Amino acid sequence: MRRRYAVIGLGHRSQLYVDALLGDWSDTGRLVAFCDTNRTRMDHYNRRVQAAGHPAVPCYGPEDLDTVLASADTVVVTTPDATHAAYVCAALDAGVDVVVEKPLTVDEEGCARIAEAAERSDAQLVVTFNYRYSPRNTAVRELLAAGRIGEVTAVHFEWMLDTVHGADYFRRWHRRRENSGGLLVHKSTHHFDLVNWWLGSHPVRVFAQTDRRFYGDGAAGAARSAAPRPPRAHGAPTLGSDPFLLDLSADPRLKALYLDAEHEDGYHRDLDPFTGGVDIDDTMSVLVRYADRSVLTYSLTAYAPREGYRVAITGTRGRLELEVCERLWTPPGTAIDPTAAGGQDDGGHERLTVQEHWKRPEEITVVPGEGGHGGGDALMLDDVLRRTGADPWGRRAGHRDGLRSVLTGVAADRSARTGAPVALTDEGTRLAPFLPEPAARTQGPPPR
Repeated sequence: MRRRYAVIGLGHRSQLYVDALLGDWSDTGRLVAFCDTNRTRMDHYNRRVQAAGHPAVPCYGPEDLDTVLASADTVVVTTPDATHAAYVCAALDAGVDVVVEKPLTVDEEGCARIAEAAERSDAQLVVTFNYRYSPRNTAVRELLAAGRIGEVTAVHFEWMLDTVHGADYFRRWHRRRENSGGLLVHKSTHHFDLVNWWLGSHPVRVFAQTDRRFYGDGAAGAARSAAPRPPRAHGAPTLGSDPFLLDLSADPRLKALYLDAEHEDGYHRDLDPFTGGVDIDDTMSVLVRYADRSVLTYSLTAYAPREGYRVAITGTRGRLELEVCERLWTPPGTAIDPTAAGGQDDGGHERLTVQEHWKRPEEITVVPGEGGHGGGDALMLDDVLRRTGADPWGRRAGHRDGLRSVLTGVAADRSARTGAPVALTDEGTRLAPFLPEPAARTQGPPPR
């Protein structure tokens, strides 16, 4: 049966779902409603709908949410992060299934509201962790499940956002913690979820240190950039020569979604990343202890010269290493992240190796996926929209998966602010009101 889909939030990310339901996944459902604060953005997507040979989709504002929910079997929530909880809870209470972009929400209060709504509702909630579906990341899960490196004891995870992708979080609404929760919530939930899923465990204690060293006013990056800085790119005299300024008029989609729409709500998508108003950090280091006694060391920088990540997982029988370069470099003038659309620039590569004790390293062949996020987007759409059968790797994420990943970031942010570790309870889905005493050491022989 084709399901009725409403899309709430018609910004950049919603195109993935709109195009899917107009194209290769049109057999799974149809669009019945758009809901956004901005009519210009909804009109943009309706032009895509009509170009595909379909009648325009009815458009509504947030004040008409009850009408939207009454028209749909499933809502797709792609609004700014801080608004997720309100829409998710309203849909669940109306008995409407939810597909929501990560992060599930941005703070402890939102997590509690969603947890309560999910428990009292019969509707389904799916959090779209597309990196679970990337073939290389699924291969890591398979190798760990097969016991190739024994019992996991330690995970080292380094993520690098380059000055194309990283700077973009400091141009738009993400630059404010109240909107996005900061990068430890908005971005790192991807990574914390991967580790939770790989290990099949949950975090119990988090410690972190963070700083803002590159973006924002007064940071080191601003001193290396052209001065004085303009408040935004549009109309700036240095537009075209400054690699940190985003020219919305040069990209037809961004122009239609943001530049042509800003007269309605005053939202500027092209703020200068070195201006005031930034209150999120760009340099992060996190330690996480898991219920299975494994430990994670994690780092994220948002101003690297290349884009990608490295993971090293050590176990009692050996070690697994994954290195992914999604973009080796970008020339000046590149202001939009091509990675999400599936593009890899010169030098992009991925390499997965396993080395068991007393054996030479073995390189594991992974057939790369096509499309965005390392091939994860298409496989995720297949699973979420087609509702395919049982997945041996459990890639479809529910609300408890979303809670764990968000609260790991929230705990890390709190730890960075207070200088103290933060504990999690209820299998990683709640923050503890206080830090319990460390458990007594019981493993291994006594020291000699």
